[in-house]
Amino acid sequence: MEVEITVLLGLTAVAFVAGFLDAIAGGGGLITLPALLIAGINPVAAIATNKLQAASATVSATVAFALNGKIEWRSGLPMAAMSFVGGAGGALSLGYLPKEALETIVPALLILVALYFTFAPELENQDTEARIPVIAFCLLAAPLIGFYDGVFGPGVGSFFMVAFVVLMGQGVLRAMANSKLLNASCNLGALTVFSTQGTIILPLAMAMAVAAFAGAQLGTRCAVRFGSQLIKPLLVIICCFMAIKLILTPGNAFGEYLRWVLD
Repeated sequence: MEVEITVLLGLTAVAFVAGFLDAIAGGGGLITLPALLIAGINPVAAIATNKLQAASATVSATVAFALNGKIEWRSGLPMAAMSFVGGAGGALSLGYLPKEALETIVPALLILVALYFTFAPELENQDTEARIPVIAFCLLAAPLIGFYDGVFGPGVGSFFMVAFVVLMGQGVLRAMANSKLLNASCNLGALTVFSTQGTIILPLAMAMAVAAFAGAQLGTRCAVRFGSQLIKPLLVIICCFMAIKLILTPGNAFGEYLRWVLD
């Protein structure tokens, strides 16, 4: 599929902003995936293309956090392996979903993610007692969230971060750093599957990946210094805007259903 230069440049700029936001609070896919869909990219190709730039951003953030000594490799690597398996499994299942189902699911999930960000409790930076053992997190939370990333993806970094805080009792900065390792792993798991299926629009994905990598480097530095308090409200606004835009797009299955219900 050929992409017009203006579309490529616009989506590259979007990827830079998304990489910056994703490194701080997660949810960069809330911007890039709807932007790809709004640009007219086929849903399956959009999810696959988005995964390459997302992997670039999360690997970039993981490297930056690791250089700052924030990644806990001993406990994180087994979790990362299970997250990789979950991401690959989600990507494999995506091929069995029809285009109409994806057009219905994507805006619905965006709305749910926006509600989550809106009503999620404030996250503290102090460690507390873990609610589940590490092995349970490794076998349940990591592959389940990774599977979601393979199927859809936006917001998965924030879901990992909240899981580390709520289930493992980690402070927000510690959870943010560890979530990047698992996020990168499930991105790479899904990307491994997509790369064998030929669904990635490679020139667009590479341009977005470079921009996302640069944005994530800048975002990681801001994350260490400022945290995510100012970014999450922005993610909610963008998520709602993109969901509404997709719903109002002519021919969107979810939008057509809502119009039928309202009529």
